[in-house]
Amino acid sequence: MPVSPRRHLRRLARRVRAMLPSAAEPEVSDGDERRAWEPPFDASSPAPPMSYPITDLAALASRAYLSAEANFHLPFNRASVPAPASPLPQRRRVLVCHDSEGGYRDDAAPQGGANPDAYALWHWHLVDVFVYFSHYLVTLPPPCWINAAHLHGVKVLGTFIAEWDKGVEVCKEMLATEASAQMYAERLTELAHTLGFDGWLINIEVKLDIHFIDNLKEFVKHLTTTMHDAVPGSLVIWYDAITVNGDLDWQDKLNKYNKPFFDVCDGLFSNYTWKENYPQDSAAVAGNRKFDVYMGIDVFGRNTFGGGQWTTNVALDLLKKVDISAAIFAPGWVYETKQPPDFQSAQNHWWGLVEKSWGILRSYPEQLPFYSDFNQGHGYQVSVEGLQISSDPWNNISCQSFQPMLKYTRDQVHLQAYTDFKDGPYSGGNCLTAKGTLRQNIVFSERLFNGGLAMEDGPVHLFYSVRANANSALGLSLDLSSRNKQGTSILVAEDIATFTRKKQNHKYGSYVKADKVELHAPDNQDWVPVQLHSPDNQDWVLYKATVWSSAGYTLTGINIVCTLKFTGQISPETEDGSILEEEVDGSSLYQASLGHISIRNTDKNTEFPPAESWVTEGDYISWSKSSNGSELVSLKISWKLKTPDQRQPPFSKYNIYVEKLMADSDVKAPRSYLGVASVDAFYVSGLEVSNEITGVKFFIQAFAHDGSWQELEECPNFFLSPAHSE
Repeated sequence: MPVSPRRHLRRLARRVRAMLPSAAEPEVSDGDERRAWEPPFDASSPAPPMSYPITDLAALASRAYLSAEANFHLPFNRASVPAPASPLPQRRRVLVCHDSEGGYRDDAAPQGGANPDAYALWHWHLVDVFVYFSHYLVTLPPPCWINAAHLHGVKVLGTFIAEWDKGVEVCKEMLATEASAQMYAERLTELAHTLGFDGWLINIEVKLDIHFIDNLKEFVKHLTTTMHDAVPGSLVIWYDAITVNGDLDWQDKLNKYNKPFFDVCDGLFSNYTWKENYPQDSAAVAGNRKFDVYMGIDVFGRNTFGGGQWTTNVALDLLKKVDISAAIFAPGWVYETKQPPDFQSAQNHWWGLVEKSWGILRSYPEQLPFYSDFNQGHGYQVSVEGLQISSDPWNNISCQSFQPMLKYTRDQVHLQAYTDFKDGPYSGGNCLTAKGTLRQNIVFSERLFNGGLAMEDGPVHLFYSVRANANSALGLSLDLSSRNKQGTSILVAEDIATFTRKKQNHKYGSYVKADKVELHAPDNQDWVPVQLHSPDNQDWVLYKATVWSSAGYTLTGINIVCTLKFTGQISPETEDGSILEEEVDGSSLYQASLGHISIRNTDKNTEFPPAESWVTEGDYISWSKSSNGSELVSLKISWKLKTPDQRQPPFSKYNIYVEKLMADSDVKAPRSYLGVASVDAFYVSGLEVSNEITGVKFFIQAFAHDGSWQELEECPNFFLSPAHSE
């Protein structure tokens, strides 16, 4: 893709670093891009798991990436959330092309990292296709992006790019014969199928002799055919750079010079310097495939129609009018340029403009069980059912749960619902908080999820957690529609009367009382390091409600509903004894948080296989000495069921804990949280084991898709004897 001088300098720096002998060179800075590693590196050597690209044809042809012997990182780089197998809808679509500061940064670690402010996306309801892009020959999407996108029904593509002088040599070798073109296409298909993503963006950005073009078309055609066979619902998208005559000549639209490639794949990603009439011209050439044309928009604004940046919606408005698809390139602009006031606010505002222009594209829940703790995949702590298990900052996009469709405005509003990273979460790293002021007779409501769940006859069980100050009440409402388009809403709350006595524009069709449920609060020392002293469950209250429905209805929306509990001029005392006085305009302070929502067909938690049903193993065990004389151990832990139950759904994730056993049996060893695994393996790196430790026990705690989790005492575990005890 055409690039600015800044990105050209980045590429030159990458070339220099690629010539260095190993990945152990010092961190290099080239402007605003920093990398602690660059391929090549010894992928066969045990190390903290890494996602990495393929940089040359020899590596692609050798299948080394897919060899467990050659690639220690392979098991960690497989996606754990299955792909959406259905084809793309027959409507205009949004493709988002990543390219955030070159790729493979905080997201390169499949087990997550320590940067709580790492780049992420969470507006998946506005996206159909996500492309992980960088300027390596074969860019493989890290599993965290695949997992988060697939959870929300979004397809994920890797990138194959040939550019500059090296790209010419790549194409000459790859396209030397029809057989070689087909072989390299098959290698790309194997990668996508094995790693669990959905296809490829093909970017041939070089000038070629015309005698290579037939084999180039065969490469694209064969890749499309093999991908469709191997991965149902997969896509191959052609980028508008080289023409059918072999010229490097960006057309900025679909026309006769690039249509032969479009005809043998699933779509065209046009270059982004198009003119106002080009979308209409492209639609005319595409005919009944106009939705397969994705008109490029560069968010950095480099000669792009409408200027990109905060006016990206100008181009989207035009494409919507023409009824053709859009390809948004480099939305990481918001993050890279540090748009004010902060990334969360700026990102929400920018995507809010996209939603205003384009509308919501995806709906969830679409099936049960449905669970969300609003986890964005980063934060400053980790909790399980309101109990803090880690106070360390972290990031791991694989941990994203379904993201709420919150509205964001920069205008001052009395009450705002937002993703909250500061207060203790119920589960994961954040919760959803509504904070501001409310008048006594007002009920505030905001949509969390646009649903598409077909209901059945019988009960549906709803669980949710709330933490609120003394005068704030929080409930949920469910919007239902029937086949005859008649709709109704059900209010779910602990104190129905508190809501129904208020003036409100929306009247609910029925009401369901939510009952409190006793929260599980194990001994704090069984869960977390002894130095943490967070109160049990951090004042979270768990509620349960049973909603009855009938076939023919669809759950179309889940909303948060907020109001004040008290009446009169002054609120009662809060728990700390302070008084919250009403403001001059009759409003009072409101603050309440929603920790999670779980909707399922049963009121019972998932039954987990007992510890004896599992086989656990420790491999690649390596001991070394630390500077203080203690031992350091690194190892790979893996686990599997002795007899896999095909009826048992795969678990959503595994929390990993360690317990260091002491010779004195009267001393209770704390269990420390090490991290989270999305696959059935976890790599422990440099764990300190002091000389008084007699054994190390690792616990693998499974989480189900309904949010329930296995008791630690019932979890599979792996025991390791320290080197000094052998």
